[in-house]
Amino acid sequence: MTVKRVDITAEAAKLLGELAGEHGPLLFHQSGGCCDGSSPMCYPRGEFRIGSRDVYLGEVGDTPFYMSGPQFEYWQHTHLTVDVVPGRGSGFSVEAPRGVRFLIRSRLFTDDEYRELKAAGPVQVGPQHGA
Repeated sequence: MTVKRVDITAEAAKLLGELAGEHGPLLFHQSGGCCDGSSPMCYPRGEFRIGSRDVYLGEVGDTPFYMSGPQFEYWQHTHLTVDVVPGRGSGFSVEAPRGVRFLIRSRLFTDDEYRELKAAGPVQVGPQHGA
């Protein structure tokens, strides 16, 4: 499959690499709740439990990206790009002490992209990485 559901900017990938060097393997999770719940949270792998309804969207670098099932229902037609901006996000995400936060930039899939994703079959749910 050539269409990806999630990608990452060069600046965010650089930060993610630095954070992985400090914390070990990481994962992203986006819950879709209020406040910071709509921002991707970055956790050391193994410190956040992936639920059986969480959707695995793919990898950004060597880092898996998950989204809550209910949030995915709203965003399934959307390509996500992880970016980083100055500012303080959630205190639980590993980038927070650096005075920056990850955020999602999005665009709708084209009709051709969405058809390709649908033809690839259903998304994977639940932990895919022993997370």
